[in-house]
Amino acid sequence: MNSDSQEFKIVTADDPEMDPIASYTSPDGRELYEHFRFEADRGQALLRIDKFLVTRMEKTSRNRIQQAAMAGCIIVNGKPVKPSYKVKPLDVVSIVMDRPRYEFEILAEDIPLDIVYEDEDLLVVNKPAGMVVHPGHGNYHGTLVNALAWHFKDNPDYDVNDPRMGLVHRIDKYTSGLLVVAKTPDAKTHLGRQFFNKTTKRQYYALVWGDFEQPAGTIVGNIARDPRDKLRMAVMEDPSVGKHAVTHYRVLESFGYVTLVQCILETGRTHQIRVHMRHIKHPLFNDARYGGDQILKGTTFAKYRQFVENCFAQCPRQALHAKTLGFIHPRSGVQMDFDSEVPSDMQGLIDKWRGYRQQSASSD
Repeated sequence: MNSDSQEFKIVTADDPEMDPIASYTSPDGRELYEHFRFEADRGQALLRIDKFLVTRMEKTSRNRIQQAAMAGCIIVNGKPVKPSYKVKPLDVVSIVMDRPRYEFEILAEDIPLDIVYEDEDLLVVNKPAGMVVHPGHGNYHGTLVNALAWHFKDNPDYDVNDPRMGLVHRIDKYTSGLLVVAKTPDAKTHLGRQFFNKTTKRQYYALVWGDFEQPAGTIVGNIARDPRDKLRMAVMEDPSVGKHAVTHYRVLESFGYVTLVQCILETGRTHQIRVHMRHIKHPLFNDARYGGDQILKGTTFAKYRQFVENCFAQCPRQALHAKTLGFIHPRSGVQMDFDSEVPSDMQGLIDKWRGYRQQSASSD
């Protein structure tokens, strides 16, 4: 279906791990935030969208506007348009991007970063669990963006407040793992298009409750905000509601009552892995929002309950790590693939369950 025929719907991001402002949901399910809005006057002559915008925006070019349109980031009267679109009288033109517009100056904060790779175009960082990506909704300090502002403080070409550069995607506060940061507008456009076209490669490791009958599978289910709890997402029974979402999983190691799985995202929805795993009755271990912080499998013995409580203390967050990230370099065109170690809290959790399984097997 031609994207020009699809309207953007306004949604509200009420999740504490997201910014609580209105955003747009694109036809492919991306959440996009309005950064600029222009309204053509009644006497507006027909004019290409790139020519219309280049005279109204500072520090931009027709080429960059055309790239933004091709990436689905320019909408007119609620619909995405192509670079050749001609603005008409009273058209409302919006520039939307993949992160909220900061309503305040970002302060540089000396926060250590685990930088996996960096060159003149981009940076790949391994985000620790507990760090919020973007400032907002009570999290105005200690975020990844604050840390990046410090890291780039001596780089005159990088402006942390400029939405044309910076983080290309995001992961939840209590999820650890790899993220790519664009250091130039061209790099962000190129990388953003790869995420838009679903050509990036992303693998997650998750420890989930329960055992699996099959070694691998695929979960397909539209995701939308849970009508019973606005802080959660859920799989919708009505196929016309929500955003299309696909998660592929493979069992890596079974511990009887919990299982280590590898998840590959075909789409990238809010809380996708957490929601899909809960939907198939395998919520992530210690995922408080989706019910994984309860003892869902195992025995009723006090010794086992104490063991699980110790496991919760070992990894006091959802056991989810964005382990690998792959994309084509925006300048060289070379495929870049990165891997990261499972963080110590989650690795310690896995080791505890591995030891429990071995102990149980030896006592049988």
